[in-house]
Amino acid sequence: MGTDTGAVHRILVVDDEPDITALVAYHLAKEGYRVTTAGTGSDALRSASEERPDLVVLDLMLPGHSGFEVLAELRRRDETRDVGVLLLTARKDEPDRIKGLSLGADDYLAKPFSPKELVLRVGAILRRLSAPPVAAGGRLVGGPIVLDRTAHRVTADGKEVELTATEFKLLERLIERRDRVQSRSQLLESVWQAQPDIQTRTVDMHVQRLRTKLGAAGDWIETVRAVGYRFREPVVPPKRPTPAPRRRRT
Repeated sequence: MGTDTGAVHRILVVDDEPDITALVAYHLAKEGYRVTTAGTGSDALRSASEERPDLVVLDLMLPGHSGFEVLAELRRRDETRDVGVLLLTARKDEPDRIKGLSLGADDYLAKPFSPKELVLRVGAILRRLSAPPVAAGGRLVGGPIVLDRTAHRVTADGKEVELTATEFKLLERLIERRDRVQSRSQLLESVWQAQPDIQTRTVDMHVQRLRTKLGAAGDWIETVRAVGYRFREPVVPPKRPTPAPRRRRT
């Protein structure tokens, strides 16, 4: 299942269906990942404590602890707070997807699934996690946006952007957690130090103003419907080749 070296990512596959577990483990091991498996939520948490995985492929419908409970516990623990989590489940209802993203899942893939898509999604999550946006000198870099913590300065597409202290902190949090969904409650706690049960449109209004000030770069702040926001690179469709001009017949 791959060579055990520092460069090999460890993936924990959690599912109570042996056939699914074997299928997922086979395709990930074939890509060179080091794979371990667990059939229950308790076993998954124990395995994650014994050896921290880089990513967990997590089923929601598990005996004992549900996948939601496992995800919440992984995010609660300091040693596993930042591991990647891909939810793999037959539960396709939107409330389940929203709950999973709200609890901190990185992505969601419904059963039945394409093994090729699974491998691509796992690779995408690991690439994001292994390429943090923090640069030298206390700077955060996200696409065309550069946030300088020391100088308290933000530029977008090379042009300086005047932000309030709250807008600066909001942008800082979103870039720090790039590609991780941040719920409104999480943002209220981290940016405004407010209690998570406070009902307010404060976050939405500040995000709207922040996007306006960033101009075109504001498109990097993505709305996740019914959940919150995340800083994510927009998908740019590939350019189609320009067809060669037709020769006129003479």
